[in-house]
Amino acid sequence: MDIAFAAETLISLLSALPLTLELAITAIALGAVLALALALARLSGILLFDWFARLYVFIFRGTPLLVQIFLIYYGLSQFGAVRHSIFWPVLREPYWCAVLALMLNTAAYASEIIRGGLLSVPHGQVEAARACGMPRFMIFRRIVMPLAIRQALPGYGNEMISMVKATSLASIITLMEITGVAAKIISETFRVIEVFVVAGAIYLTINFLLTRLIAFVEYQLSPHQRQPLPMTGRLKGESH
Repeated sequence: MDIAFAAETLISLLSALPLTLELAITAIALGAVLALALALARLSGILLFDWFARLYVFIFRGTPLLVQIFLIYYGLSQFGAVRHSIFWPVLREPYWCAVLALMLNTAAYASEIIRGGLLSVPHGQVEAARACGMPRFMIFRRIVMPLAIRQALPGYGNEMISMVKATSLASIITLMEITGVAAKIISETFRVIEVFVVAGAIYLTINFLLTRLIAFVEYQLSPHQRQPLPMTGRLKGESH
């Protein structure tokens, strides 16, 4: 491998890193809100909401993300009602089309992860909170959600990693994120291996840092699972 060329490629690809991170963070944040709404719809007991959420998850988990991006970017513009709507200034931009597709896709997967976390909350803790006179929203905010997040975090972390890698598909609608810049460099130099090795290393680094962040958050949310300090260590700490 040509080290000098790889270094030049790295500098060029790092210039596209902010766009990649912006796509991933925006899609994950918006998708989390939608995923929570879908999970609550599944658990609401209202048949209309339940079936709507089921159909949504079935469609977006059962079709490729690439197809969804094409349908949103190229398909919506085929309808005159969309082109003359208030949403057209947003939907005609490749960036927002990519964010919308990524958000809708990740929400389908994340909703099932969140639903599993909500179902894992022990019913006895909810009953105890009710016995203490806590209102329903307070129970959800202080009892159900913290426990559900703790249970869902490992699975949701995997979905976040998948979404970072999925941002590479945004290059097909002219967005110059890391993969888009890599494809441009390859078209100019025809040096496929060096470019994609450097691009892969950047994605690997991003996901490594993300896994460490998720592990840290999981550690902070699980103090009850940590090993207790030995009694001698406690006494030494108290003596100081």
